[in-house]
Amino acid sequence: MPPHPDLQRYYRPGEKQQFVRQIFDASAPDYERVEKLMSLGTGAWYRRRALRRHGLPCGQRVLDVANGTGLVAREILRLAQDGVFLVGLDPSVGMLHEARKRGRLSVVAGFGEKMPFPEATFDCLTMGYALRHLPDLLVAFREFHRVLRPGGRLLILEITPPRRGLGKALLKAYIRSLTATAARLVTRHRTTAELWRYFWDTMEACVPPEKVMAALEEAGFAQVSRFLELGIFSEYTAQKPG
Repeated sequence: MPPHPDLQRYYRPGEKQQFVRQIFDASAPDYERVEKLMSLGTGAWYRRRALRRHGLPCGQRVLDVANGTGLVAREILRLAQDGVFLVGLDPSVGMLHEARKRGRLSVVAGFGEKMPFPEATFDCLTMGYALRHLPDLLVAFREFHRVLRPGGRLLILEITPPRRGLGKALLKAYIRSLTATAARLVTRHRTTAELWRYFWDTMEACVPPEKVMAALEEAGFAQVSRFLELGIFSEYTAQKPG
């Protein structure tokens, strides 16, 4: 899938995966510091709230796709306490290194579009704020469907900016300008500020929610739904038919 015209300044066609992996590798040591700054310290609270709202984790085998430094994975483990085997998957070696440092997580390097797991391995699958990085939603969702057991459930968290108006302008200024500037001042790596500018650009160019839901259904999922929190936090849920 070719990049959205607004994102062509970041990479040439066909190079999205390589670009995303490299920028996350370089920014990994500072990622959680800037994430906490951007969310005003509420990120962990919201992730727990979203997981509880949708009854996750469900079952004993959980896969967190685009695990990053383990922000979603750690909240899953806190909620589950004992008895859950969780695997984090991410293409960025730098992010996986930080995840190992911050918690006792089992992590695997790989892309969501082609995962190194047998069919029907996991009871539930989560992905936090990485939907916009996927080159092809349908390919990824079919792979999610493959690794889930019958009856398995998924939860995808994403930020969906308002399509127009003051709300969109304010969110853009906050993420692309204010957060990026703060990242440049408080972190060690130049690419960290670039990452947060890229975050906004990918949010703005992300596939609309109705197309996300249609792709989930086309991939074979049932009970596809979307919950919207505070007008910008999309929570997509679906289930693999049993």
